[in-house]
Amino acid sequence: MLYHLLYPLRDFISVFNVFRYITFRAAMAALTAFLLSLIFGPLLINKLKALKVTEKINKADSQKLDDLHHHKQSTPTMGGILILGAVIISTLLWADITHRCIWIVLFSTVWLGLTGFADDYLKQIKKKASGLSPKVKLASQIILGLILGAILIYSRYNVNLEIPFLKGVNFDLDGLYILFVILVIAGSSNAVNLTDGLDGLAIGIVVMVAIAFSILCYVSGNINLSHYLLIPYIKGSGELTIFCSSIIGAGLGFLWFNCYPATIFMGDVGSLALGGAIGTVALLIKKEMLLIIVGGIFVLEALSVILQVGTYKLTKKRIFKIAPLHHHFQFLDWPENKVIVRFWIIAGLLALFTLVTLKIR
Repeated sequence: MLYHLLYPLRDFISVFNVFRYITFRAAMAALTAFLLSLIFGPLLINKLKALKVTEKINKADSQKLDDLHHHKQSTPTMGGILILGAVIISTLLWADITHRCIWIVLFSTVWLGLTGFADDYLKQIKKKASGLSPKVKLASQIILGLILGAILIYSRYNVNLEIPFLKGVNFDLDGLYILFVILVIAGSSNAVNLTDGLDGLAIGIVVMVAIAFSILCYVSGNINLSHYLLIPYIKGSGELTIFCSSIIGAGLGFLWFNCYPATIFMGDVGSLALGGAIGTVALLIKKEMLLIIVGGIFVLEALSVILQVGTYKLTKKRIFKIAPLHHHFQFLDWPENKVIVRFWIIAGLLALFTLVTLKIR
């Protein structure tokens, strides 16, 4: 919005020429999102407390986990509303909204945000402990995947799957592309949701993933850099740098309140939407396989749940003391803040390695 309002004035006031640069607008989007989160965070926390929209600690399958998280009782949740609001406003303010990719990623984010909101609403307001059933949440993700896949195919989007580390090697997914889109959306969305179990853990990793993807979006949308790095040039994808930067700013602003000990949790409205947003960005810039590397912690968290459930059904034995993985380390008597920071460190290293892959091919 600001881009369209102020950039045309460059012929009269030269300072407005700065709006042509994605790097400037990305930095301003991050700052805007951060300030929005910081300003409205206390207001949302107080409102959620007044409405008694607070965390309920009652893990019937693990008394030890109940004891470890007892101090989180009555902490406000659904803070993802703050993150999504800051991301959407900042993106609309600073991005060139004539590019289709911006509307696609915002559509995906809002869709899954509403799904998460419905789940949180049922649990927190209607006091339905289970919220939305897993089948309903999965159905929502599948429908979104179908819509996104159809849009991309209809717009003659490149449906080839790029393989990291190998120059010019890719697979044409053809008729399997929509199924692949569903897998990416559902996988990324649920993986972030599973990771959101400790103060600041999920949002801290999301910020690191967003930093890596903001750089990947920038180089993918720059014809010179993309040709130099031998990666697909995606016209208009540079504007997704603004979106990723908004996630960085909003995430850091939310982390101000969500860091240990947290005064607010994001809830499903935040975790489902952010995971789906990251997956959508990966699809749009053809970096789906890199999503496995940069989101390595999310992948491990999801795998720990799959392996735990699978092996228990087959052998009646458990691989981990408890799943997801972060709780396993808590059961090994790691303090919560140590688990969080160590997972952040690994996530940061994975983000750096993801960027290094641009030169390894």
